[in-house]
Amino acid sequence: MKKLAILQSNYIPWRGYFDLIAHVDLFIFYDDVQFTKNDWRNRNKIKTPKGTEWLSIPVGKDINRQIRQVEISDSKWKSNHWKTIEFNYRRAKYFDQVAALLEPIYTQDNETNLSIINRRLIEAICNFMGIKTLFNNAWDYKYCEGKTERLVSLCQQVGATEYISGPAAKDYLQVTKFEQSQIKVTWFDYDGYQEYPQLWGAFENQVSIIDLLFNCGKDSNSHLKINSKQDNHAVI
Repeated sequence: MKKLAILQSNYIPWRGYFDLIAHVDLFIFYDDVQFTKNDWRNRNKIKTPKGTEWLSIPVGKDINRQIRQVEISDSKWKSNHWKTIEFNYRRAKYFDQVAALLEPIYTQDNETNLSIINRRLIEAICNFMGIKTLFNNAWDYKYCEGKTERLVSLCQQVGATEYISGPAAKDYLQVTKFEQSQIKVTWFDYDGYQEYPQLWGAFENQVSIIDLLFNCGKDSNSHLKINSKQDNHAVI
């Protein structure tokens, strides 16, 4: 059985995103779709002494483009983001270990394409966490019209027998089209994540994965549902 997930790339996403990746054999970045403003594609939250704070990549005002077409003209954002991350996490137990992974991407990489930046960070973090899932881009496959039809087509083209999706897709996904192609649909459950040691007060779950990495290091892997008794994603 080959499990597949298809999702837009996000900027240093939260642990649920990585948990979904860890549950599948192949993860396809779905970035040849409309870029959405004020979304997770180019921003995420970290913890600070004053509460959560947004880290946002400046992408301009043009929303009439695909995610993969977004180019970043501001060359200072990476150094600014890294300074903010360093300031707020330098007291974390595993700061040095994780900084060795992330700092070169922020200080030495001159990439300006949002999709490529997101993917590089996601793949680097997966490698650190020991997640062996393979990655591809949606535009590497034959295009098919229709929201559900295209997802089914991608499943067929890679030989997937199970499609794992976030629960938000319940609003539009036509499950019968998957069933007609003998592809099982699984709804991933993002609820019930357990707490882990954090800096700065009360526990916050809805923050970037880097919060988990800095505080737990190589043990971050054990805080995913796939590696704990919390693995209870629902199947239909």
